[in-house]
Formats: sequence, structure tokens, C-alpha cells
Amino acid sequence: MSEQTPNLSLPFIMPAQAQKHVTHNEAIELLDMIVQLTLEASGATIPPGAPAEGQAWALGSGVSGAWAGQDDMIATWRGGGWLFVTPRDGWLAWVRDVAEMQVFTGGVWVTQGEPELQNLPSVGINASADSTNRLSVNSDAVLLNNAGAGHQVKINKATAGDTASLLYQTGFSGRAEMGLAGNDDFSIKTSADGGSWVTAVTVTAAEGHVQIGALLNLAPGGAPGTPNTGDVYFDSTSAKLRCYDGTLWQDLF
Repeated sequence: MSEQTPNLSLPFIMPAQAQKHVTHNEAIELLDMIVQLTLEASGATIPPGAPAEGQAWALGSGVSGAWAGQDDMIATWRGGGWLFVTPRDGWLAWVRDVAEMQVFTGGVWVTQGEPELQNLPSVGINASADSTNRLSVNSDAVLLNNAGAGHQVKINKATAGDTASLLYQTGFSGRAEMGLAGNDDFSIKTSADGGSWVTAVTVTAAEGHVQIGALLNLAPGGAPGTPNTGDVYFDSTSAKLRCYDGTLWQDLF
């Protein structure tokens, strides 16, 4: 029969054993330290000058003084002397000097509960994310601040025929949309019911022409070299707004 428990190495009281209270008290002492384990620090190498009864430290490598030769053990001050215990993988402890929970794994104490924030399937902040809205935020405002200089918010699409846009809704029904919707021209669209949409403004990707509705097409700068019917530009020489009718430039006023 083993004289110790398999997990915590607590001593058993053996048959016909004398002074059974000694073995019992030793087991109680170990339980008092291991259960709800609190460490003053982890990776400690120098014993404290005046330890308090019951305090414990997780030792690192190269320990000295009264801890010499006890690398990687747990040292606890009990009954006026040091008691050393070997930790096992999976033990949890509250580490007082850094105010965090640590777990013993692979022979070292590491911070417990540090979230893995790479390749998360979804994130919901005060909300529930789903397979379409992989990031869902329910709040009064969202702040995206710079890290010391400028700041960009990027919306990327795979191909020109896809959509990269900002959609504005009322009661989760679309009312306005701006971005690259189905092509690489930047457009602003509006809707009264979330089903029928009207393009209010389009800025062409190739020429930078600004088309307002289906009536006005503003060319940036001077007259475009290859104008389209309806192109409009401001002639700074004559101080007139001019429109291309498909053949000639005509003064609007």
C-alpha cells in the first residue's frame, strides 16, 4: 500500500502507526497550503527576510540562501521553517505581486486566462455575433483612435463585382449606402423602404467624374480630354459652367 496520495502526496495514516496525529497534521498542513493556493510571487530566487506564517513563493532557477537546491519548488513558511512542495502541471495559484491567476505547466508558472485573440470565429461586445456579422457591437458609440499619428479604416472586397460599403439603417432596414457597390465607382445611394434604391451621387473610378443623379456629370479640374455626354466643368477663364452635349461644349450660364 502506498504511504501517500497519488495527486497531492498527502501522507496516509498507516495501520498500527504510532503518533498518528503527526501524519494527520502533516496532511492538513499541505492541504492548507495547496488548496486555494496563494503565492507572494512566482520565479522568486531570494528568500524574504521576515516571512509571515503561511506565506508561499513559487521558486525559479538559481535560488539562494535557505532556498538553495530547491529550484522550481513551492516554498512556504510553516512553524518557523521552510516547507518545500513540488508543484504539478495544472495547479492554479493567485500570485499576489502581479495580481493575476497563474497555472503551472511545462515546469513554469504562466498567466492563466490570457485570451487567444488571433483567428477568433466571432466576437460580440454587449451583443451576440453570428455567421454573417462576425463582429457585433452594441453601444452608444465606437471609438477608433490613432496610435500616435493618422488612422485608417479599411473595407476590402475580393473582386470589382463585389461590394465594399457602409450601410445606414433604420430599424435594421437600409436607408443609405456609400461605397463600392458592385463595381469600383464610389456611389451614394438612398432608399425609402430598404428595397428600392436610388443612386444619388457617383464618382467614377477611372476619370473621377462626379455624377449627381442621372442629370449632372461634373468633371474634376478642367475640361476632360475625352468627355462624355452630360459632363460639366467650371471654366475659370470665362467664369462659366459648361456642359458637353455629345458634340460641343455649351455654356450653361
